[in-house]
Amino acid sequence: MAKKKVFVSFDYDNDKHYKLLLEAWDANPNFDFSFNDQSVTEKIDSDEASRIKAGITSKMNDSTYCLIIIGEHTHNSKWVSWEIENANKLGLKLIAVKIDKSYKTPDALYGKNASWAMSFTQDSIIDAMERSALIAGRPNLEPPPKRSVKPSNCIR
Repeated sequence: MAKKKVFVSFDYDNDKHYKLLLEAWDANPNFDFSFNDQSVTEKIDSDEASRIKAGITSKMNDSTYCLIIIGEHTHNSKWVSWEIENANKLGLKLIAVKIDKSYKTPDALYGKNASWAMSFTQDSIIDAMERSALIAGRPNLEPPPKRSVKPSNCIR
């Protein structure tokens, strides 16, 4: 089985150790996982941003998947938001995993048909990658309509 090409999007300042864990998994011959990394340390509005965006886009063009690692501060990262939008525009299959279920989802991820890994484990991430192949072609689903619920007259 060929290794999957995965671009990893994460909050460099706070969640770099999770990327290092992915590298360890990649080195493990029992885990069929490979990824491309373009770590970003420049601010998105810096003079270097256009050069960095071109480099990231090149890495994304060589990938099939974009794995978004969601840590406590990821929702504030302009880079992660840009990477999500760019990956979606380029047609990458989006996989998201929250380090903790209480962490906020980046706004850019809503409505993108991402496949969610239920935990930061090898099996969960692989399962999400496999599911993403199934949902990649589906249209974006609209949120359900808001409904008003009237209190019942039942006696408790």
